[in-house]
Amino acid sequence: MSDLYRLRGLSRRRFLAASASALGLAALPAWSRRLPATDDLFRLRTGPAPWSLQPVGPAVSGAWGYNGIVPGPTLRYRRGEQLRILLDNGLAQPTSVHWHGIRLPNAMDGVPHLTQPPVAPGETFEYVFELPDAGTYWYHSHLNGPEQLARGLVGALVVEEPDPYPVDRDIAWLLDDWRLTRQGAITEDFNNPHDMSHAGRIGNTVTVNGRLPHAMDVRPGERIRLRLMNAANGRIFGLAFDDLPVHVIAFDGQPVTPHQPEGGRVVIGPGMRADVVLDYPAEADRPFVVRDTFYRGMEYQLMAFTVTGSQVRETAPAGSPPALPANPVPEPNLDGAETREIVFGGGMMGGTGMQQMMRMMREGMAWTVNGRPVEGPGQGNREPTFTLARGQSCRIVFRNDTRWHHPVHLHGHHFRVLTRNGSAEPYQPFRDTVLMNPDDTIEAAFVADNPGDWLFHCHIAEHQAGGMRGMFRVRD
Repeated sequence: MSDLYRLRGLSRRRFLAASASALGLAALPAWSRRLPATDDLFRLRTGPAPWSLQPVGPAVSGAWGYNGIVPGPTLRYRRGEQLRILLDNGLAQPTSVHWHGIRLPNAMDGVPHLTQPPVAPGETFEYVFELPDAGTYWYHSHLNGPEQLARGLVGALVVEEPDPYPVDRDIAWLLDDWRLTRQGAITEDFNNPHDMSHAGRIGNTVTVNGRLPHAMDVRPGERIRLRLMNAANGRIFGLAFDDLPVHVIAFDGQPVTPHQPEGGRVVIGPGMRADVVLDYPAEADRPFVVRDTFYRGMEYQLMAFTVTGSQVRETAPAGSPPALPANPVPEPNLDGAETREIVFGGGMMGGTGMQQMMRMMREGMAWTVNGRPVEGPGQGNREPTFTLARGQSCRIVFRNDTRWHHPVHLHGHHFRVLTRNGSAEPYQPFRDTVLMNPDDTIEAAFVADNPGDWLFHCHIAEHQAGGMRGMFRVRD
């Protein structure tokens, strides 16, 4: 067993016993609300947040949240509605909000020094934009990510389809991990050289919607849509669902042909999302267990589905669930596409020489893009890695010349993943974040239809801070 849950002497036996009294707590986030287009301006205030891992864990000190809770409010809209939110900064340092995965106007993207000024302590910033795509998204700070994400400035954002998807329940799980002391304090070793140059900040405590993993009530024959979001700084989740029939219906908010996950598990790196449909057997008389098996030797039980109540139906739905309706994401024209290549390098145990690596780390850097570390836009760097005309299709080749995983995120656009290491990517999904394995080469394509200067970066917060980022420009 790993050191997950080992807080204040909380043993596996005590954890499992306490979980029995916490049935169903994972079903809903701490605070969830639909915000219709006619709603008044909604306020998100950042600041220190009282937070407890009760009933099976200690109070946590050092957390920051939106509106005083961790994670922040789960916001639900419908496709085509307008989001109007006022960010009110109650922190002692600047911040911003990035609406991860939303195709929005450049000025609303929330990247300080690139699309907006930082929101200083005591100041506000109003975000207003239409929501063109249904799907599962999230929001988070985009300033000083190694600290602000690690302290809890994240929240779920769900954009519903115009017509409800045919399931019995629609549930969001925002997955996160935390590096805590035995007394429940968030450790303040943010962006240390080891995290920056290796796998990022991997915590010792995993939460689902801000609670320790526990159990969730499920009725026999129930069909559930489960929206999975990875809000961790560096942890990658690889979720295996026991013998439950599971089908993936969307990646990063965008519909995909319904299919069973490759290798029987759903893998999501930081920033990534997946929508899955679970069909609980009508004749089930035992719990089914969800396990995180991504890191060898660190496997653990994330959740247990516990059978309770009467049957929803006499027989569970057979076959694949229906496909989600498509979103209006433009399809790239591969015949007329321009090609751009992005090579990610650096990190420990990679091809970068030790002397160069040590020199980079003395300057607070550990990673390179096309041969050099890229400073953030607030450090004076505004030169694009590449430029495209509005409406131009782009074939982009990502090469991972490192020994580490990297979830690569493009702002303002969705791209179709075409190939991985020369082989066609299964189902060729639209994504906004793609997980690169060590030594991977991934070919993707998108339409540069959204004008402005847009960030791309590894979504492991410490890798981004350490130079694995760049900017591309779409000319209007």
